Amino acid sequence: IVKVKDYGEMKFKFFPQDSPLAVENFVTLSANDYYNGITFHRVIKDFMIQGGDPTGTGAGGESIWGEEFENETSDTLLPLRGALCMANAGPDTNGSQFFIVQAKTVTEGYWDYIDEIVAEYGTENVLYNSQTGNMVKVNYSDEARQIYNEIGGTPHLDYCHTVFGQVFEGMEVVDAIASVAVDENDKPADDVI
Repeated sequence: IVKVKDYGEMKFKFFPQDSPLAVENFVTLSANDYYNGITFHRVIKDFMIQGGDPTGTGAGGESIWGEEFENETSDTLLPLRGALCMANAGPDTNGSQFFIVQAKTVTEGYWDYIDEIVAEYGTENVLYNSQTGNMVKVNYSDEARQIYNEIGGTPHLDYCHTVFGQVFEGMEVVDAIASVAVDENDKPADDVI
């Protein structure tokens, strides 16, 4: 359970078999009160809410090991709406920061873009997306597309961030946080603690 002052609670299911390091890190930090009083320092409506940085700047925080740890990605854990993911500054740079996917729909035109890439480069290639600065696996299955279309999420983040949990209660809290007023750096005008 994650309690957000003035907003309510979110409950998560964790995926320790697929993301053991991320789950151990988050649960241990939580048990040691690391996240108490920390803000959601980056909020982008229709995308995600991010927290876990004790400095509140997006540049701080550390893992339970005192150093960054590697990504744990899979074909089965996708950054769907409500996914709890590790925030990072590139591959294998996980610390204490996390985000929760809030996107209710896939960005319009995304599948068309992917289909164009597949037509040009083939289904087994991985391509760098210069718009998002992420690696994109272009061979989405029909099942994955269908799940994204039904639930929402951020397929452009596949294989970029460790998905280690899923909100099963409290998405209204995520949506409420995602709707707060923010400044030009996506920082909430009033702290969300």
